[in-house]
Formats: sequence, structure tokens, C-alpha cells
Amino acid sequence: MTGVAALGFLIVLEFAARRCGLPGPITNQVREVVFAPKSGGLLYAAMALMMVVLTWRQRFIAAGAAIGIDIAFSLVRWAVDAKTTGGHPYGNGALWVILGYAVIAVTRRTGPERGLLLKGVGLGLLLVTGRKTGDTWLLITSKTRPVVLDTYVATADHALGNPSWLVGRGVTATGLIGFNFLDIVYGQLAVAAVVVALYQLRGVAVERRFPGHHLVRTFLVIGLLGPAFYMIFPVVGPIFAYGTGTEHWATVSLWSPEIPSSGHWAVADLWPHTPPPIHTPHPMPFDGITPRNCMPSLHTAWAAAIFIHSRKGPRILRYAGTFWLIATLAATLGFGYHYGVDLIAGVVFVLTIEAALRSLDRGWDRSGIRLVAYGATVFAALLVSYRFLSLKMAEHPWVSGPLLILAMTSVVYGYVRTTAASEPRATPARQLEPHPEPI
Repeated sequence: MTGVAALGFLIVLEFAARRCGLPGPITNQVREVVFAPKSGGLLYAAMALMMVVLTWRQRFIAAGAAIGIDIAFSLVRWAVDAKTTGGHPYGNGALWVILGYAVIAVTRRTGPERGLLLKGVGLGLLLVTGRKTGDTWLLITSKTRPVVLDTYVATADHALGNPSWLVGRGVTATGLIGFNFLDIVYGQLAVAAVVVALYQLRGVAVERRFPGHHLVRTFLVIGLLGPAFYMIFPVVGPIFAYGTGTEHWATVSLWSPEIPSSGHWAVADLWPHTPPPIHTPHPMPFDGITPRNCMPSLHTAWAAAIFIHSRKGPRILRYAGTFWLIATLAATLGFGYHYGVDLIAGVVFVLTIEAALRSLDRGWDRSGIRLVAYGATVFAALLVSYRFLSLKMAEHPWVSGPLLILAMTSVVYGYVRTTAASEPRATPARQLEPHPEPI
């Protein structure tokens, strides 16, 4: 039933993209069977997820087959002088292996073994399809939302002291090294998530079943629900609305970012050196290329999900989860992709989703329902306040700023308290009374 619903959603999104004159997620995925993929690392990460259901011998065979297929594709492209502009020279092999195991599951497996292998294939394909779905959503927002609300969000951001401007100046000061280090962290978020997910799913091949709740589920739900709010609250980000887009990073980036420049659509060239003045906000028209993907910050939501799910891992995994969260927050602000209030909304968003998924797995109880309802209410209140109270928030930052932090902290506290109460507690072993010595 879940697979049918997912397929139906993809078909609807494919038609919606076609109406906007764009290729949909299904078309983009089918192209990567032959053409250079947009993200080879993501395809190999998806294959790694699929391999959690395989034995070690089967994993080595699958990895070798993927590498061999990629070498063959590279040789053919070299022979015919095919260009890989905009794509990676590797990754097709991983996709071929995933699809190959789907065929094996249908033709060579039966009963529970077939179901388990199909679940592994589906898990890998869902990761890739989720990325394609997100890319399609971003294109749709740029085509269907000609007006953006950046002046409202930038005005509300005065309550937090304009953190994007502050962190942006810091990242600029680090130059080539700082920018490209954060750019790698920012761009490989899905790979970091797969590392945590592989730890959570490490026992699937032995136990022959998946755990009820894991990081991949949270990642997919965030990607499914988040873009809906982009349509409701379209925002392009400070580097586009108050800057010159990627031209700002032309002297420090090792490679050209794929996001276009904002050009003359920007209000003024203010980011990151001059905070925007406080004035009455208003909707502003913007180009038909830049995605409206700021509110809430899904990169913050995904990084926070990695942090949450890494808490039960070994020390090195916990340290990595903490590092990835801090580095992602620095990148989202320092690159000018998000305002500070976007990050607050992203934290509340992910905690609400995580609470709902945990309750769905363990059974809905009063505390779970209360937390989900409270998180949804706080999230809605944040969006409403950004839209209708932004000027008041900017005029009274010493009141509105702490209130924003308090609202987010209250959801964090509620989540920690609710999940701690629902965790099974180890009962100490009963001490047996010693027998009296015989007289």
C-alpha cells in the first residue's frame, strides 16, 4: 500500500512538472540509467542502503559489479567523446545494481526472502527518488511562485540579530579553505545520513527484518512534507534577495555553484556586510529560476535528524552527528541560503515529525499526541508571526528574540522528556538472599 501511494504521488508530481514545462522525478531518474547522474555519491549511498539485506559475499559482488559497470560506462563515454557536463562520471553502476537486485527478487526469490530483498531495493530507490522529488519541487516553486516574502523574514530576523549577516562575514573571512570545507559538508548531507542509517540497519541481514523506526523514514517524510511549505511561504534567501547570488563566492569556490545569480532582482547588494534596514515589509517579485526553498530550513531539519539518530551510536558516531549539525548550521547561514528564523522553524519542524513517527511506531499515547499537537501549533505560530508580526518583532528584538528561542526550546524540551519517558528501562537483576549456613 505504501509503495502504491508513493508511486501515485510520483506520477502526480511528474504531470505537475510537465505542465510547467519541466522534466519530472520519474523522467530524471530514468535518464540516469544511461546518462551521467547528477549525484554519483548519492547513488552509491542508495546502493549501500540496499545492501543491508545482503550477506557479506553478496555485498562484495554487488560493489564489484557497480564499479565494473561504471568503468565500462566511462570507457564508452571516452570512446564516443560524450560530455558529462552537469553530472558525475560515476554512479550508473550503482543504479544498475539496485535495479538488477529488483529483478532477482522477482524472478529468483520467493516468500519472506523476496519481501526482504524488495524492501532493501525499495529503501535504496526511495533515497534516490526522494532527491529527485525534491529537485522537481524546487523547480515548481520557482515557476509557480513569482512573488516571495523575503522582506518579511529579513525583518523578523532582526529579532535574532541578523545571524546570516554575522555568520556570512565570518565565512567570508575564512576565504577559500573555510568556504569549500563547509561546502563539502553541506553538499554531502545525504551521505552522512546514510552512514547513520547503516549503523541503525546493521542487523537486518541477520535478523531478516527492518527496525520499526530509523533515520531514512524521517529523511523521506521531511523531504515529502517540507516543500509544501515552500509553496505556502516562498522565500529565496538573503544571498539572492539582498545580494548578488553566487557571484559573491566566485573568488573562493573551487567549483561553480549550480544556483544562479539573483542579478537585478535583489532589493539591494547588502549581504553579508550591511544588515537590511527596518521598514514595512511587502511581497516582492522575483525571477523564475531561483528555488523558493527557505521556510523552513530543511537542511537544518535533516542535520538535526542525523544528530538525533546518532545519539545511540558509538562515541565516534555521536561526535560526527554533532559536528555535522554545527557545520550545516554554519553553512546554511554563512552561505546566505537561510535566515536565522528559518533555522528555528526547521528545528521545530523536524522534532514534530520525529515525534509523530516514533508514536506511529510505538503506539499513540497521550504524551505523544500532545507533543505532536504542540509542535505543530508552535510551527504554525512561527509562520504566522513571521508573516504578520515581523515589523513588531524587529522593533522589539529584546522581547521577540528570546520568545522565539523559548518557543523552539520548549519543543526541544518536550521532545526530550517524552522520548526519555517512552524508552524501555533496564530493570536491575534481583539479588538472591544467601542461604543460611547449616549448623
